[in-house]
Amino acid sequence: QVQLVESGGGLVQAGGSLRLSCAASGRTFSRYTMGWFRQAPGKERERIAALHWTGGSTYYADSVKGRFTISRDNAKNTAYLEMNSLKPEDTATYFCAAAYGGNSVGPYNYWGQGTQVTVSS
Repeated sequence: QVQLVESGGGLVQAGGSLRLSCAASGRTFSRYTMGWFRQAPGKERERIAALHWTGGSTYYADSVKGRFTISRDNAKNTAYLEMNSLKPEDTATYFCAAAYGGNSVGPYNYWGQGTQVTVSS
C-alpha cells in the first residue's frame, strides 16, 4: 500500500517554472514506477511523464518533452516533476501515480489527490 501526496502547484506566469513533489509512504518506493498525469477542465487525463522503477527509462509526452523533467529520490521516497517554460496550456490539475514493478504505461495502482497548476498569459 502506498499513499501519495503532491505539492508544489500554484500560479505562475507563462515562461516560468515550478517543481512538483510527490511524497510517498511505504518502504518499497524504489520498486514503483512513478508517473505524472494532468487533467484540464473538459479534457481527458493525460500521461505526461514516467520514470521506470529501475531508473533505466523515462517517458515524456510530446506536449512536455524538452520542458519537463521527471526525477526521484528513493532515499526521500519522493518523485519530482520539474516544469520549465510553462505555457497557459499547461494549466491543469497534476497527479502523481505509482505502478509497482510496472513500466511507464502502468498499471498505476496508487494515485495522489492532485495539485493545481495555473499558468497565466
